Order: sequence, then C-alpha cells, then structure tokens
Amino acid sequence: MEDPRLNSMAPDELRSCMRSLGYRTQNDLARAIGVSRSAVSLWLEGKVGVPRPIAMLLRMLVAAQRRAY
Repeated sequence: MEDPRLNSMAPDELRSCMRSLGYRTQNDLARAIGVSRSAVSLWLEGKVGVPRPIAMLLRMLVAAQRRAY
C-alpha cells in the first residue's frame, strides 16, 4: 500500500498546510522551503502539481507540529 504522504497535494490542502505552519504569504512559504514565489503561486492556482517531495515535507511538518502541542 502506498504511503498517502507521497501523494501530490491539491491547492486547498496546500493552503491548509500554509495556515497550519503559520505562513501568511506565498513569499513566506517560498523562502521557507527554498522555491520561487511563482512556483508557490502556480501550485495554489492548481496550474502545476505540488512536487511529491514538497508535499511530503509539508505533511510531515504539519504532523510534527500537531504532535508538539
């Protein structure tokens, strides 16, 4: 069975992750994960899929944050 953390990420899930992790702007997220703001914009518009490694990283960060509190 495939690990669901490896799936791509829909724009709504990306927005939700951004909020959970405290990134208010596309620029904040882009700087934090080392990509361009335009890449984040394309992901949020659904024009380009979120790369699987980035989707996995964001899901792991959200899960780790939930365990910390």
